[in-house]
Order: sequence, then structure tokens, then C-alpha cells
Amino acid sequence: MSGAQAMMLPGGRLHLNHGPIDLVIEAFGAPEAVREGYALATARFDGLLEELVAELPALRSAAGSALTGPVARAMGRAVAPFRPAFITPMAAVAGAVADAVLAALVAGGGIGRAYVNNGGDIALHLEPGERLTAAIALTGAGPGRVVVTHGDPVRGIATSGWRGRSQSLGIADAVTVLARDAAAADAAATMIANAVDLPGDPAILRRPARAVRADSDLGRRAVTVAVAPLSPQARARALDRGLAAAGRARDRGLIAAAALFLQGEVRTIGDHARSLSHPQTEPCLG
Repeated sequence: MSGAQAMMLPGGRLHLNHGPIDLVIEAFGAPEAVREGYALATARFDGLLEELVAELPALRSAAGSALTGPVARAMGRAVAPFRPAFITPMAAVAGAVADAVLAALVAGGGIGRAYVNNGGDIALHLEPGERLTAAIALTGAGPGRVVVTHGDPVRGIATSGWRGRSQSLGIADAVTVLARDAAAADAAATMIANAVDLPGDPAILRRPARAVRADSDLGRRAVTVAVAPLSPQARARALDRGLAAAGRARDRGLIAAAALFLQGEVRTIGDHARSLSHPQTEPCLG
């Protein structure tokens, strides 16, 4: 495996890549503060994948095994509220990595707003008076847009579903969650997406997770690989199951908002998520 790579992108963004981790970072502030922030983020990123690999057996376990590294511990904290339901710390890996790099990015001060985008799971930094607009891809409907301000209880956005890069036990095309940080949003999106389901329905094709991807933390559990067109009634039943899970998570303070997508239909909970059901013409993150 090659080492960590860093390069500047057009528009002043920083791109960090190492193996499966691919980050796009943008900070806003005085030029010297941004340069220092990018240097700090790059330094934190170097060796981060190795930290996680060293604890991979525990991170792939649902047993609540002891974790030692700071990112691994953050992953464990993010998934703990959903137990005893099945969930491993890997459900929060993308968000926790984004949170860790963001913390390094802003540690030197002088940055008014910033984001770390890890494949669509986003960690946000907002100083008083600042706001950030994020474009979220809506399945089959173009981008939606959500605005987060300093006063909002949201510093993380994450998306999960069977069509994404992660495996899912459910049938949601996508579930986007806004939460206190990216790790929390990542874990919650995974669980809510799992809940959007029609157990036993013949329209859904499932396979053992490790038959699809040999290193899956889901083991032999059946993950969704195809969903035939569903009737409006079936879509409603599946989405209602997911919305109930989102409601329970919101009532417990685990999320601020969520938007659930399935074959052209949308359910939302929380004020921020309502804007995600309306496509926007100009995607942006900044």
C-alpha cells in the first residue's frame, strides 16, 4: 500500500488520500491560518490509516471490544448508543476520520469555517456568525441543499444506503443524517438505513456480506444487492419503518435531522432535512 498523498486542488482545496480514505478539505480564513491548518491536517492524516489497521479486528467486532487509538475510540463512542442491536465501530469510520482531521485543521486558530469531506461524510467547523451550505446528492432528483449555521446543533453530515459505498441490511437508496459530529451522523445513518426494510419481500435480493466483499464487518449477515420496483404501499411501509427509527434516534438526542430516500419517495424528520427533499440547481459546499 502506498503512503499518504497530499495535493492542492483548484479553488484552494486540499486533497488527502491513503488507501480507502479520500478527503477533500476546504478552510476559510486568513491565508496564513489556512496554510497552517492544511499543514496540521496533513500531518494528522499521515499514519492515520495505520492507526486504524492496527485495531482492525476490534473495529470489525460488535462485541464492544476495548479500543485504544483516539479515532478508534471515537468510532466506538458513536456506535455504542445503538447497542445491543448489531453494529460495529466500522459503521462510524468515515465520519470519525473526518472529525479527527477537522480537529487538527482548526487547532491553530484563525479559521472561520471549514469542512472535511470523506466520500460524502462531512465534518464541519463554524465560528460564531458563520454558516456553511452543503449540496447533498438526491437519488434520481439532482442535488439538495442544506444550510448549517454556528448556532445549529450540527457539525456532521453522513449518508448511508444499499446503493452507496457501504453495505446495508436495508433497502434505502440513501439516508442522510445531520448530527453533532460526523461520526455520530455516520453511525446513525447506517442504522436508519438498515431500518428501511421489507423483511422477506421477494422483490429484494440479498447475499451474505462476505460473499460480496470478503473483508466485510457484517460477516454472513444478508446485505441488499438489488431491489425491484416496489408498489407505493410497499415503499411507504419500508420508509415508515426507517422514519420510526429516525424518530427514536432524534428523541434520544442522537441526531438533529434525517432524510430517507427510496425509489423516488422521501421522508424527513427535523427542520434541516426538509430542504433535502427539494432539488437545487446549483450544488455547492462552502
